[in-house]
Amino acid sequence: MRFDFGRDQLRPGPGAGESCWLLTNGLGGYMSASSVFSVTRCDQGLLVAADTPSRRYCLVHRLRERLTVPGGERSLSTQSFGGELPPEDGWRHLVRFTWDLGPEWEYETDGVRVRRLCGMEHGANAAAVVYEIANRTVVPCTLRVAPAFQLAPKGEPPQAIFPLAFADGTVRGGDRTVYIRTNGTLRPIQTRYETLAYPDDAKDGRTETGLAALCCEAAVTVPPGGDGTLELVFSASPTDKTGTEIVRSCRERQKELLDNARFRDPVARELARSADAFIAYRPSTDGQTIVAGYPFFSDWGRDTMIALPGCVLSTGRTEAAKSILRTFLAYERDGLVPNFFPEGTEEPQYNSADAPLLLVNCVWLYYQKTADGAFVREAWPVLERIMDAYRTGTRYAIAMDTDGLIRAGAGYDQVTWMDVRIDDILPTPRHGKPVEINAYWYNALRVMAELAPLAGADGAPYRVLAGRVEQSFREKFWMEARGYLRDVLSGTAADEQLRCNQIWAVSMPFSPLAPEQARRVVDTVYRRLYTPRGLRTLDPDDAQFHPFYGGSRMERDLAYHQGTVWPFPLGGFYLAYLKVHGGTPEAAAAVRRMLVPMEDILREGCVGQLPEIYDGGEPGPSKGCFAQAWSVGELLRVYERLESIESLTKS
Repeated sequence: MRFDFGRDQLRPGPGAGESCWLLTNGLGGYMSASSVFSVTRCDQGLLVAADTPSRRYCLVHRLRERLTVPGGERSLSTQSFGGELPPEDGWRHLVRFTWDLGPEWEYETDGVRVRRLCGMEHGANAAAVVYEIANRTVVPCTLRVAPAFQLAPKGEPPQAIFPLAFADGTVRGGDRTVYIRTNGTLRPIQTRYETLAYPDDAKDGRTETGLAALCCEAAVTVPPGGDGTLELVFSASPTDKTGTEIVRSCRERQKELLDNARFRDPVARELARSADAFIAYRPSTDGQTIVAGYPFFSDWGRDTMIALPGCVLSTGRTEAAKSILRTFLAYERDGLVPNFFPEGTEEPQYNSADAPLLLVNCVWLYYQKTADGAFVREAWPVLERIMDAYRTGTRYAIAMDTDGLIRAGAGYDQVTWMDVRIDDILPTPRHGKPVEINAYWYNALRVMAELAPLAGADGAPYRVLAGRVEQSFREKFWMEARGYLRDVLSGTAADEQLRCNQIWAVSMPFSPLAPEQARRVVDTVYRRLYTPRGLRTLDPDDAQFHPFYGGSRMERDLAYHQGTVWPFPLGGFYLAYLKVHGGTPEAAAAVRRMLVPMEDILREGCVGQLPEIYDGGEPGPSKGCFAQAWSVGELLRVYERLESIESLTKS
């Protein structure tokens, strides 16, 4: 899809500050800035390089751009600063910002037109910015561009002056080096440190300012009536690629992703292209993984298992799916799989009760797509260890109770996706038997019964236990008078809170609910929790409901799962809606109507992406990560299902 933003939409303020763009390199690295080419968060940058998906460094933070024209010097860059430094106002000359096969800007001032293009090399920590300059005046014009460096871990902007050295096209600081390649004249300038303001961080109680340093400048002069270009390539290692080559290959890859998207719907095609941003290579496992979200997160087990069906399988990347699954199968310990991969010699963290059960489901979904029985046999021993561990008990108090249901969590260990902990405060304590964990458990038992013959095993014990779990689930979670499911079985007031977690008891491939129960769950969730941007995590009528996400970390964490709207459960809701309505053309048409706002949603925040969260009261501008893998993946599954229903109708 092509998204155009005109001058009126590019003025400083909430509209410009909250919209941004993202390009990634398949390693966990990325480049991102606002629609007016400013950085409004400390995590943004024009070269955020990745050693691994969880070890990233902001090398080039932004660019200071000056255009000398007959009327004097004009700023093309836009940026707010801390202290007394006046803001740069290049937005005044900005004609339009476009997101199509990449970000593109057009400026016009005093008879000179400048077009800026950005690109990132896939598989390398290299980014390019290319300027096309049309000088329609009778005198020369000169464009000067000075990169601002940080050479610091992502999200940790320098707060004190740091050493920087420029020589022979390289900038060095600490143990980091940036290589610069340009077709212009590159020269040193007196080192200048600037304090940048991060308004999108400040409003959420994060780092409000950070330092960056300028020590060199690239320039090109264009003769009167002539055209010229200025190319800048920034890389973490030497490269012979030109800026034009990197931008061209980046745009060609974006086009290829769109051309290969297995969807007719233009929104779905855009989401399929966006899904590629999250798939990255992890050196420590020599395999592919899924980055949970930009700019804050790395690759996490739970997020990977939720995002994989949509981001990878729905987009037809079955080999990538196999690579990701093999990584987690190889790292299974005590029936658990990593929720977080640290670097170096540290052990992975296994604090997730849902990731292993979702892994079983992902193997099933992979098999449904590929009929790859050999992979099922390869995975089977690990899947059996997972199921055995849940039956007999494993870490984090995860174990099957006498009723066949799974209990999980103890002390300060939060092992469901509602896992916030603030020191000794657990805003959403869900120790006991969480509803979605037990829905996943039932689904996994049914999956194992189905897969067992492929592995030469007996599926009967899994089938028998599934029947027992189904009975207990209906007896203990279902509240007939209220028409929805308990959120957890813990013997506390939290048990009967109305939360979005119950939707997965309907949407999973195998549901423990009776058809009428499933339908009533969907109806209740629609009435009380649904918004076009996502599901609320808590009923607005609940006394603990928080309508606003923002402020200090304490305030944000207290709201995170207490009403905040999350897009990713929309996938479960729409799939559940289609299921309880029989997957009919009429049901598909109803979901299509609910999805109408999606194109406008893709314009807000990170263009073409779906975010992590919204406020729970009145969902407005997106918050949290501006691009979230499981949000994109779960909506892709919905579009895939819709197109399947519609194809059957046409045939």
